[in-house]
This record gives sequence, C-alpha cells and structure tokens, in this order.
Amino acid sequence: MTLTFRLSWPLLRVLRSVMSGMSASRGTPQRESPPPINELYHARRLSLVRLAVLMVDDLPTAEDVVQDVFAGLYQRHGADLRTVADPQAYLTAGVMNAARSVLRRRRSARAYVPPPPPLVPAAEEEALLSEGDHEVVAALARLTVRQRQVVVLRYWSELSEQEIAEVLHVSRGTVKSTANRALTILRDALSEVRR
Repeated sequence: MTLTFRLSWPLLRVLRSVMSGMSASRGTPQRESPPPINELYHARRLSLVRLAVLMVDDLPTAEDVVQDVFAGLYQRHGADLRTVADPQAYLTAGVMNAARSVLRRRRSARAYVPPPPPLVPAAEEEALLSEGDHEVVAALARLTVRQRQVVVLRYWSELSEQEIAEVLHVSRGTVKSTANRALTILRDALSEVRR
C-alpha cells in the first residue's frame, strides 16, 4: 500500500531548498559559505563606520579604521572568506581594536611635552658683558642648582645666610657649606681660564 499526500507549493520549495543543501555523501546540511568580501563590505561598512565614530569621535579617522580592517581581512583571508568562521564578528573586533589603537596614539601624542628650548641670552646682554663677565657666567654654569641659588642670593641679592636659609628651606649651616663649596668651584674654574 502506498501513501500519497498533497504538499503545498511553499512547503515544496522549502523542502527542495533543504534537500539541495544536503550533502549527498553524509546527509548533513552544508554550511552556507560566508559572503564575498565586497558584498560584506557593502552590507557592513556603514554600521562599522558608525561604531568607529562612537569610539574615535572623528569621521575621517573612523572611515580609515574601517578601511584598514577590511584591507587586513582581505590580506589575510582573500576575497571569498571561507576560512573565517564569523566574518562579521571578526570585523567588529577588528574595528574595536583599531579604534583603541587610535585612542592610545592620541593619548601618547597629547602626553608628549617637547623639551623647553635652551635659554639663549639676549644680544644686548652679550654685547654688554665684558670678557671677564663671560668667564664668570661660564664658571657659574659648572655649579649645581642649589650652589647657584646660594651664590646668587648671597652675592647678587645680598641676603644674609639666615634669609637664604629661610628662602631655600634649609639650615643656616647648609647655606654656609654650600656657599663655601660653590666659591671653591668658582675659584678653580676661573683660575683654569686665566692660565
């Protein structure tokens, strides 16, 4: 005895599509292959650019990020993308990582502080200084910052040892010993120049 039953056309179409997707050898449905990269590009580019804009807050940079991710995907896997399990997840992760890299580079660029330009005396100062003054300025450059502070405050500003100690927040003995060492260095430097 043979059973016969009538199937509607929509159901027949569905069954045919399922049957055509079955592998003849195993009877298992074949997995759909990922879309080619250009179809994927047209389908996902705008949503990925929107995602990148939210991350980097700059449309041209966001477009560059998305373009670089698609170029990297094409370089690694070719145009058919059969070796990528989930190309859309791959692209989303790639855009997020590239956007983070852009933000890191921006943060590094903002954190960089160029070194200050070297101090150059004005032309008038150079013209007004005698040869002996140039020697003293060169000898002062050999002193440490603390020694220079003590010498300038003592001999230029004419402050007492106690006043210098209060200004520099050190003891009076430190001021005396620092001044003594500084004067010794200055004497040695000036005597070398005059030889």
